[in-house]
Amino acid sequence: MNKLRRLICAAYAACALVLVGVGTTVVKADSGNFAGPYIGLNASAYGIGAKGKSITGVDNIYGSGVNNATVGKAAGVVGGEIGYVVPLGSLFLIDIGASMLAGEAMFEVEGDDSGSDDVQFTINDLVTFYISPQLALSDTSSVYVKVGLAGADTGVKGDVTTPSQLSGTTWALGLRTVLESGIFIRSEAGFTEWNGISAHGKGSTGGIATSNTYSAELDSAYGMISMGMRF
Repeated sequence: MNKLRRLICAAYAACALVLVGVGTTVVKADSGNFAGPYIGLNASAYGIGAKGKSITGVDNIYGSGVNNATVGKAAGVVGGEIGYVVPLGSLFLIDIGASMLAGEAMFEVEGDDSGSDDVQFTINDLVTFYISPQLALSDTSSVYVKVGLAGADTGVKGDVTTPSQLSGTTWALGLRTVLESGIFIRSEAGFTEWNGISAHGKGSTGGIATSNTYSAELDSAYGMISMGMRF
């Protein structure tokens, strides 16, 4: 993940330096075409990867071994976004906004053959507050990087405590196109590094002992298409 983050930042910096160097003769962009408030809808393909373990009492995680698991296939989720773009000269802009994805991802911790130790963890309602430097490529197109603070609700099915809400950092790279009407379309790819989850058994009769603990480190990746209106 750190390598990908550095590559994204390096690619943006290189692009910015090149276009600044030749902007007066090659690129004649007007950042004002992108400025102002906007609202949009998005559709994403979203996937989660996890490395997890159980301190006691659990044989494997999602059938993949005690200490490693890849959980969840890429699934389509929808959401919305709102924000404001501020121009910084003729080529550069800052986009400040928030987005939400309405959907649920699930992964399972499998216990013994009886199934009494099976646990399902869920992650839903992902919200991200972001800041996004943008570079205008023309009067209608811009490229951007995004850094955001993400949060998501967690749930559980099974005789264990509910993990705390997830939090993490999102990094992304994208391309935005704004039409004369104010309608915009953008495509984006990114990932989120999460703080991880942990839980332990409730100790109910016939359930999971309090000495059984579960934890997982989570990363998620996504590809997103957005459509909306700039006002």
